[in-house]
Amino acid sequence: MCANYTYLAIDLGSLIVPFIFSFHPKLLFYKKWAAFGLANFIVSVLFIIWDMCYTHFGVWGFNPQYLTGIYLGNLPAEEILFFICIPFSSIYTYHCLKIFYPVRDKIPYQEITLILVMLLLCIGILYAKHIYTSVTFIFLAITLILLTYILKLRWIPNFYFTYLIILLPFFIVNGILTGTGLEQPVVWYDDTENLGFRLGTIPVEDIFYGMLMLILNVALFEYFDNKFTDTTLSN
Repeated sequence: MCANYTYLAIDLGSLIVPFIFSFHPKLLFYKKWAAFGLANFIVSVLFIIWDMCYTHFGVWGFNPQYLTGIYLGNLPAEEILFFICIPFSSIYTYHCLKIFYPVRDKIPYQEITLILVMLLLCIGILYAKHIYTSVTFIFLAITLILLTYILKLRWIPNFYFTYLIILLPFFIVNGILTGTGLEQPVVWYDDTENLGFRLGTIPVEDIFYGMLMLILNVALFEYFDNKFTDTTLSN
């Protein structure tokens, strides 16, 4: 019976510490919840649709023994919560690091983006038959080009630094979801739709899927946060 709460426990475990410390007087992240909520709603809708399509076509799926049995369409409720809990904890980390360790002028982010884009496009095109690989890599490359070179957003270095930091909890959470320490994975993958290369139990594509999800959350979070700040100042 307890196994049925595994995915839910992972979601809530990822959320609890950032939620509590949102009220810390030096952070005041709770004042950013409205901006996060709007940003996350938009991104979550897009990723839930993507998730539903891939689940329908068997690109990945979910092991019912680790689920509560509540579904929205073909997705377990825990998967829906994943798109809220993980971005919340990640944006909280981004907010903290931006306050205490700003790195805007210390990272050659345009050069990093160029290298990433070249690698992502090459792999995405070469492995076009692997739908998880190609779609994730190409969409991330396009997003990085848009944010870095067209919109020229100055928070990109802070995002790169944050993502590097959160890779450790990412590997812990995603490792459990993909089967580390469990008899079966919570989330399984059809390896014919990806490169078949794993870091432990984690498909390498998950790193870039997570990066795409989080950079879109950050982009909209920054946009709405600036809007709300401007409105407050004007009043």
